[in-house]
Amino acid sequence: MTSQNNNQNTNSTAVKKVILEHPSGNEFVRAALQGMETAGILHSFYTSVACFSGTALDKIANIPAFSEFKKRSYASNLQHKTKTQPFWELGRIGAAKVGLTSLIRNETGVFCMDAVYHVLDRKVAAFMKKSSLESLGGIYAYEEGAWYSFKVAKERGVKCLYDLPIGYWRYAQKLLAEEREIRPEWAGTIIGLLDSDRKHARKDEELRMADHIFVASSFTAESLKEYPGKLAPISVIPYAFPPVNKERTYNNNHNEPLKLLFVGGLSQRKGIANVFEAVKQLKRHVKLTVVGQKAVEDCAALNKALSEHKWIPSLPHAEILKLMRQNDILLFPSLFEGFGLVITESMSQGTPVITTDRTAGPDLIKHGENGWLIEAGSTTALQESLEKILEQRSNIESVGRAAMKTAEKRSWTEYGNEMAQAMRRVIAQ
Repeated sequence: MTSQNNNQNTNSTAVKKVILEHPSGNEFVRAALQGMETAGILHSFYTSVACFSGTALDKIANIPAFSEFKKRSYASNLQHKTKTQPFWELGRIGAAKVGLTSLIRNETGVFCMDAVYHVLDRKVAAFMKKSSLESLGGIYAYEEGAWYSFKVAKERGVKCLYDLPIGYWRYAQKLLAEEREIRPEWAGTIIGLLDSDRKHARKDEELRMADHIFVASSFTAESLKEYPGKLAPISVIPYAFPPVNKERTYNNNHNEPLKLLFVGGLSQRKGIANVFEAVKQLKRHVKLTVVGQKAVEDCAALNKALSEHKWIPSLPHAEILKLMRQNDILLFPSLFEGFGLVITESMSQGTPVITTDRTAGPDLIKHGENGWLIEAGSTTALQESLEKILEQRSNIESVGRAAMKTAEKRSWTEYGNEMAQAMRRVIAQ
């Protein structure tokens, strides 16, 4: 028995571990962290702000004005491995709340998102420079937040694991520049087209240094074909579904308007103009609710369209899921998306989704069975899809229930475990 225990201890100390860094955290980050911790490969987690049960920040987050910090909540078993760098992120949140837009302006603002990413990345790099890294096998970082730490990792012989949450920028430029020409009145909302050459060069350098690339959809993997060099191996590991709500009921009253919902940033990258155009043609047969914050304040076309429909700038996550259950169809006709978590969220609530071939839709949806797939950028395709649903409204329930069955097959725990095992294989090579 003693000999067996000694062997187990030797094996456990031989396991190389991984640092994960992400400035804001979200559902897939939390799931990956839990998977890594369970697998015994989590070295540490670096983020800007982290909220743990019973801490001072957790108590502050109970105050309505500071409820946003609840989005930064993590499981208590991660607290001892979590390192924070809160100043710049708190500055960004504060500047946004009081309207100091110059402080958070893309790339140039003192508290812009780029600054938040880079400050955290430099902190990780500084740790790696001065520390003994005998137990460290890899650094897992996300697009725009990997440049500093990857440079040090290369010097120290640590594997660079790179996560590309949204499709590759060159492909985005190609597709969205075409959209800008088609709908110039919406061009200002496509803020990704405003990124500087310097920012693009950093992204390319991060990709060049990566030893392995992780993406969440086949579309994102496809977009990387536009990279003008040799890339590391790519793993496609789709995100997961929230717990399925089996209490879902359906309204089969064909005399009422079809209740449509859009959730996401109000940018033409998400296809919001196509939503408004399709709904306008269908008039009294549909009723649209829009949830999301404006990409810009001065887009006249967007402001006019929002005035004609029910618009909710922001809602807590639980309220968004509830709203999904109260609507018939989620519209998500994105032109360029790394995944689209609203797809899995809506499917888990039994609300079927119309989405495009430039999201995770093709990885999750069988057209006409558990959702609908349309051509990206086509208002005609979206309108025709809605017209067919209006003609056969009884199909909504069968498609919605099929969506829930799909959601039952992949939980966030499964995603986290799959991520951890993939990381473990990479750092063991």
